[in-house]
Amino acid sequence: MDIRDLDRRAGAVLGEVVMQVRPEQLWFPTPCPDWTVRGLLRHIVSENEGFAAAALNGSAPVQTWNGGRLGDNPAGAYRRSNVGVADAFADGGALDRLMEVREFGSFPRRVALTFHQLDCVVHAWDLARAIDVTYDAPPDMVEMALALARRIPDTDATRGPGAAFERSVKVSGNASDFDQLLGLLGRNPDWVSPLD
Repeated sequence: MDIRDLDRRAGAVLGEVVMQVRPEQLWFPTPCPDWTVRGLLRHIVSENEGFAAAALNGSAPVQTWNGGRLGDNPAGAYRRSNVGVADAFADGGALDRLMEVREFGSFPRRVALTFHQLDCVVHAWDLARAIDVTYDAPPDMVEMALALARRIPDTDATRGPGAAFERSVKVSGNASDFDQLLGLLGRNPDWVSPLD
């Protein structure tokens, strides 16, 4: 399996949800307690721009990882940033070259793409739940994201306010793989918008 193909598919799946966001929903709350729909979209665009810049240059300044702009067309901003990621990783012979991923450290580009794929899979759920649309994460994407999520430390030093992830949420022992993934990344699979 080529991780670039899986990541492009994950970006497309997220894009399908992004395209369903209506302007009046931009201020809706999301399962990410710090973000409205607009804030989450801005984060997603910023992450795409950070991954693309770091893939091309080995690293990217924090302003790139945090500086995404939506303008008056969030869907268009997402599409452009998503194409930027695919283009930046297109040179398959360089997937073992190191790149820095924010505060997490330096990794081979193929590993960095697994982080990006995880982001796409989970943020698609965040958005879908916030705007109340159907989202079914493809099983192969869930499998890869779950394997990675199980390796992310869950400590006060690495999780919580200001960190990339919240502390994990306990889910039932017979929860689906996707619900386990959500719980590992600090999301309550049963989250319902307070607007409902």
